[in-house]
Amino acid sequence: MSLKNLSQKDLWPALVTALFAFLPLLLAVAIFLALSGKALPFISFKSLSTLFFSSTWQPGRGNFGLLPFIAGTIWVTITAFFLAVPVGLLSSIYLSEYAPSGLQKIFRPVLDLLAGLPSVIYGMWGVLLVVPAVRKLQALTVGRESSGYSVLAAGIVLAVMILPTIINVSVEVMSSVPLELKEAALSLGATRLEVVRYVVLKKCFPGIMAACVLGLARAFGETIAVLMVVGNVPEIPRSLFSPAYPLPALLANNYGEMMSIPGYEAALNLAALILLVIVIGFSLIARWYLVKISRRFG
Repeated sequence: MSLKNLSQKDLWPALVTALFAFLPLLLAVAIFLALSGKALPFISFKSLSTLFFSSTWQPGRGNFGLLPFIAGTIWVTITAFFLAVPVGLLSSIYLSEYAPSGLQKIFRPVLDLLAGLPSVIYGMWGVLLVVPAVRKLQALTVGRESSGYSVLAAGIVLAVMILPTIINVSVEVMSSVPLELKEAALSLGATRLEVVRYVVLKKCFPGIMAACVLGLARAFGETIAVLMVVGNVPEIPRSLFSPAYPLPALLANNYGEMMSIPGYEAALNLAALILLVIVIGFSLIARWYLVKISRRFG
């Protein structure tokens, strides 16, 4: 219904609620403009190729190469994604299709609790357990020891953090499949596994993709837990056992410090702008893909 078709009594409530509906969009635009205003002057005297493709980070000498931080963000996020998605998908299938109702009632609050834990708690767990485990794993597989603070350690911690999001959304989506469809497949002689594979997963594929996208969106911007276990070395990672320095960790560690160095604050704002563009760009691409998949499987 358009505003023209509303009565005088309904017009003002519609306008007020529309204002609040557009508020998140206006806030996103305001954030983008604020970061751009701080970062663009820096771009005016530093070429984009120097900023994006240089691996030299020496603020005191005016070298602000962001490539190690961009690469570190991608390495950690992709590692967490590939660790979390298989576990999250299999867990969701069990909880929605195989687990008894009593067990479901136990798991749901536990997942909600894990989703609500502060990031620093995951970081402490990573420092105490994950980092030593990665150190021993590297000694066994590669034959040399390191500190254990690495892409793999950060990926494991981040994967555990995004698991509740992926599992909760996936379980809700799978539970929405009509019971009649499952019973019809079973009556035709399909096994329980075939029902899951050919009915549930096919029907829920767009929703499962959406769950993975939500988890990935959180992984891109996670800061404290990753900062505590990733090593924070401004170098391009060479393997999963290499330390890294993602963009969120760079901002958390350095913003507000050493602002007397020319260009330092602008470089950090540019890093924040890059992170924002990455997240928005990925979300738009994922949204387009989800719409395409929905039409295909709908």
